[in-house]
Amino acid sequence: MHDPVVLPADPLRRSVRLGGRSVDYRLRRSPRSRGLRVTIDDRDGLVVSVPLATRRGWARPEERVEAFLQERQAWVLRHLDTQARERAAARARGGARAGGQVLYRGELHRIRVLRRDDRGGRSTVERSGGEDGDELVVLLAAGERRSLERVLEAWFRERARDAIEEAVAAYAPSLGVLPARIDIRDPRSRWGSASRKGRLMFSWRLALAPPGSLQTVVVHELAHLRAFGHGPGFWALVATRRPGHLADRAWLRRNSQALHGALEAWPDGESA
Repeated sequence: MHDPVVLPADPLRRSVRLGGRSVDYRLRRSPRSRGLRVTIDDRDGLVVSVPLATRRGWARPEERVEAFLQERQAWVLRHLDTQARERAAARARGGARAGGQVLYRGELHRIRVLRRDDRGGRSTVERSGGEDGDELVVLLAAGERRSLERVLEAWFRERARDAIEEAVAAYAPSLGVLPARIDIRDPRSRWGSASRKGRLMFSWRLALAPPGSLQTVVVHELAHLRAFGHGPGFWALVATRRPGHLADRAWLRRNSQALHGALEAWPDGESA
């Protein structure tokens, strides 16, 4: 009988005592960091970014990190508790499984899964409304090898591209810009980006957000093709096309955890 395989501990994981409890955090080395920076990541939880170990004084930053987190203890614990509540709510919704609920266009949709009898067809997803609420009806092909999560993600990616290209076509002419390329990806920390060469990138998860929030992100990145940086002139330009951009961006901040964890499949009865 073989001995069990013991996986090595994550070398980037650390823990610190805050408010009488042990809190885990991930230490992230960044060549752009000039000091300590704390973020709450939707996937990694508490993240502390520090300069590279080769920079003077940063080879062993644990003591400085602990002191930094102690000073900001109330903020850290408040945001971690909020994240935990949001994760518990996501588990309660069930995610990407039959009977689970996911966001689409800012509204919860229950997933209904059916299976095709013919082997020549392909998997499809359709949006359906009824007295009991909105649904996403997934018709799985007989030979489908992808998970339900992957089938839904592919459908959301198509919906995101359609909605984003429509928004670009609506706003780009009045802003006097023409994107060189539009990519749909799944970034960890941003909803969109713009390069100086005119390339735009957007998260497919914007398809899960209200149309207004998606349009605000599109206008934001289009405006960067005229004004890089986030000075007063940039925000004034965004406001000319999306007067309610502050509310749209606030929705994305409040629901970031829900969007990034939307397609996780939580088993029935699993608690947070």
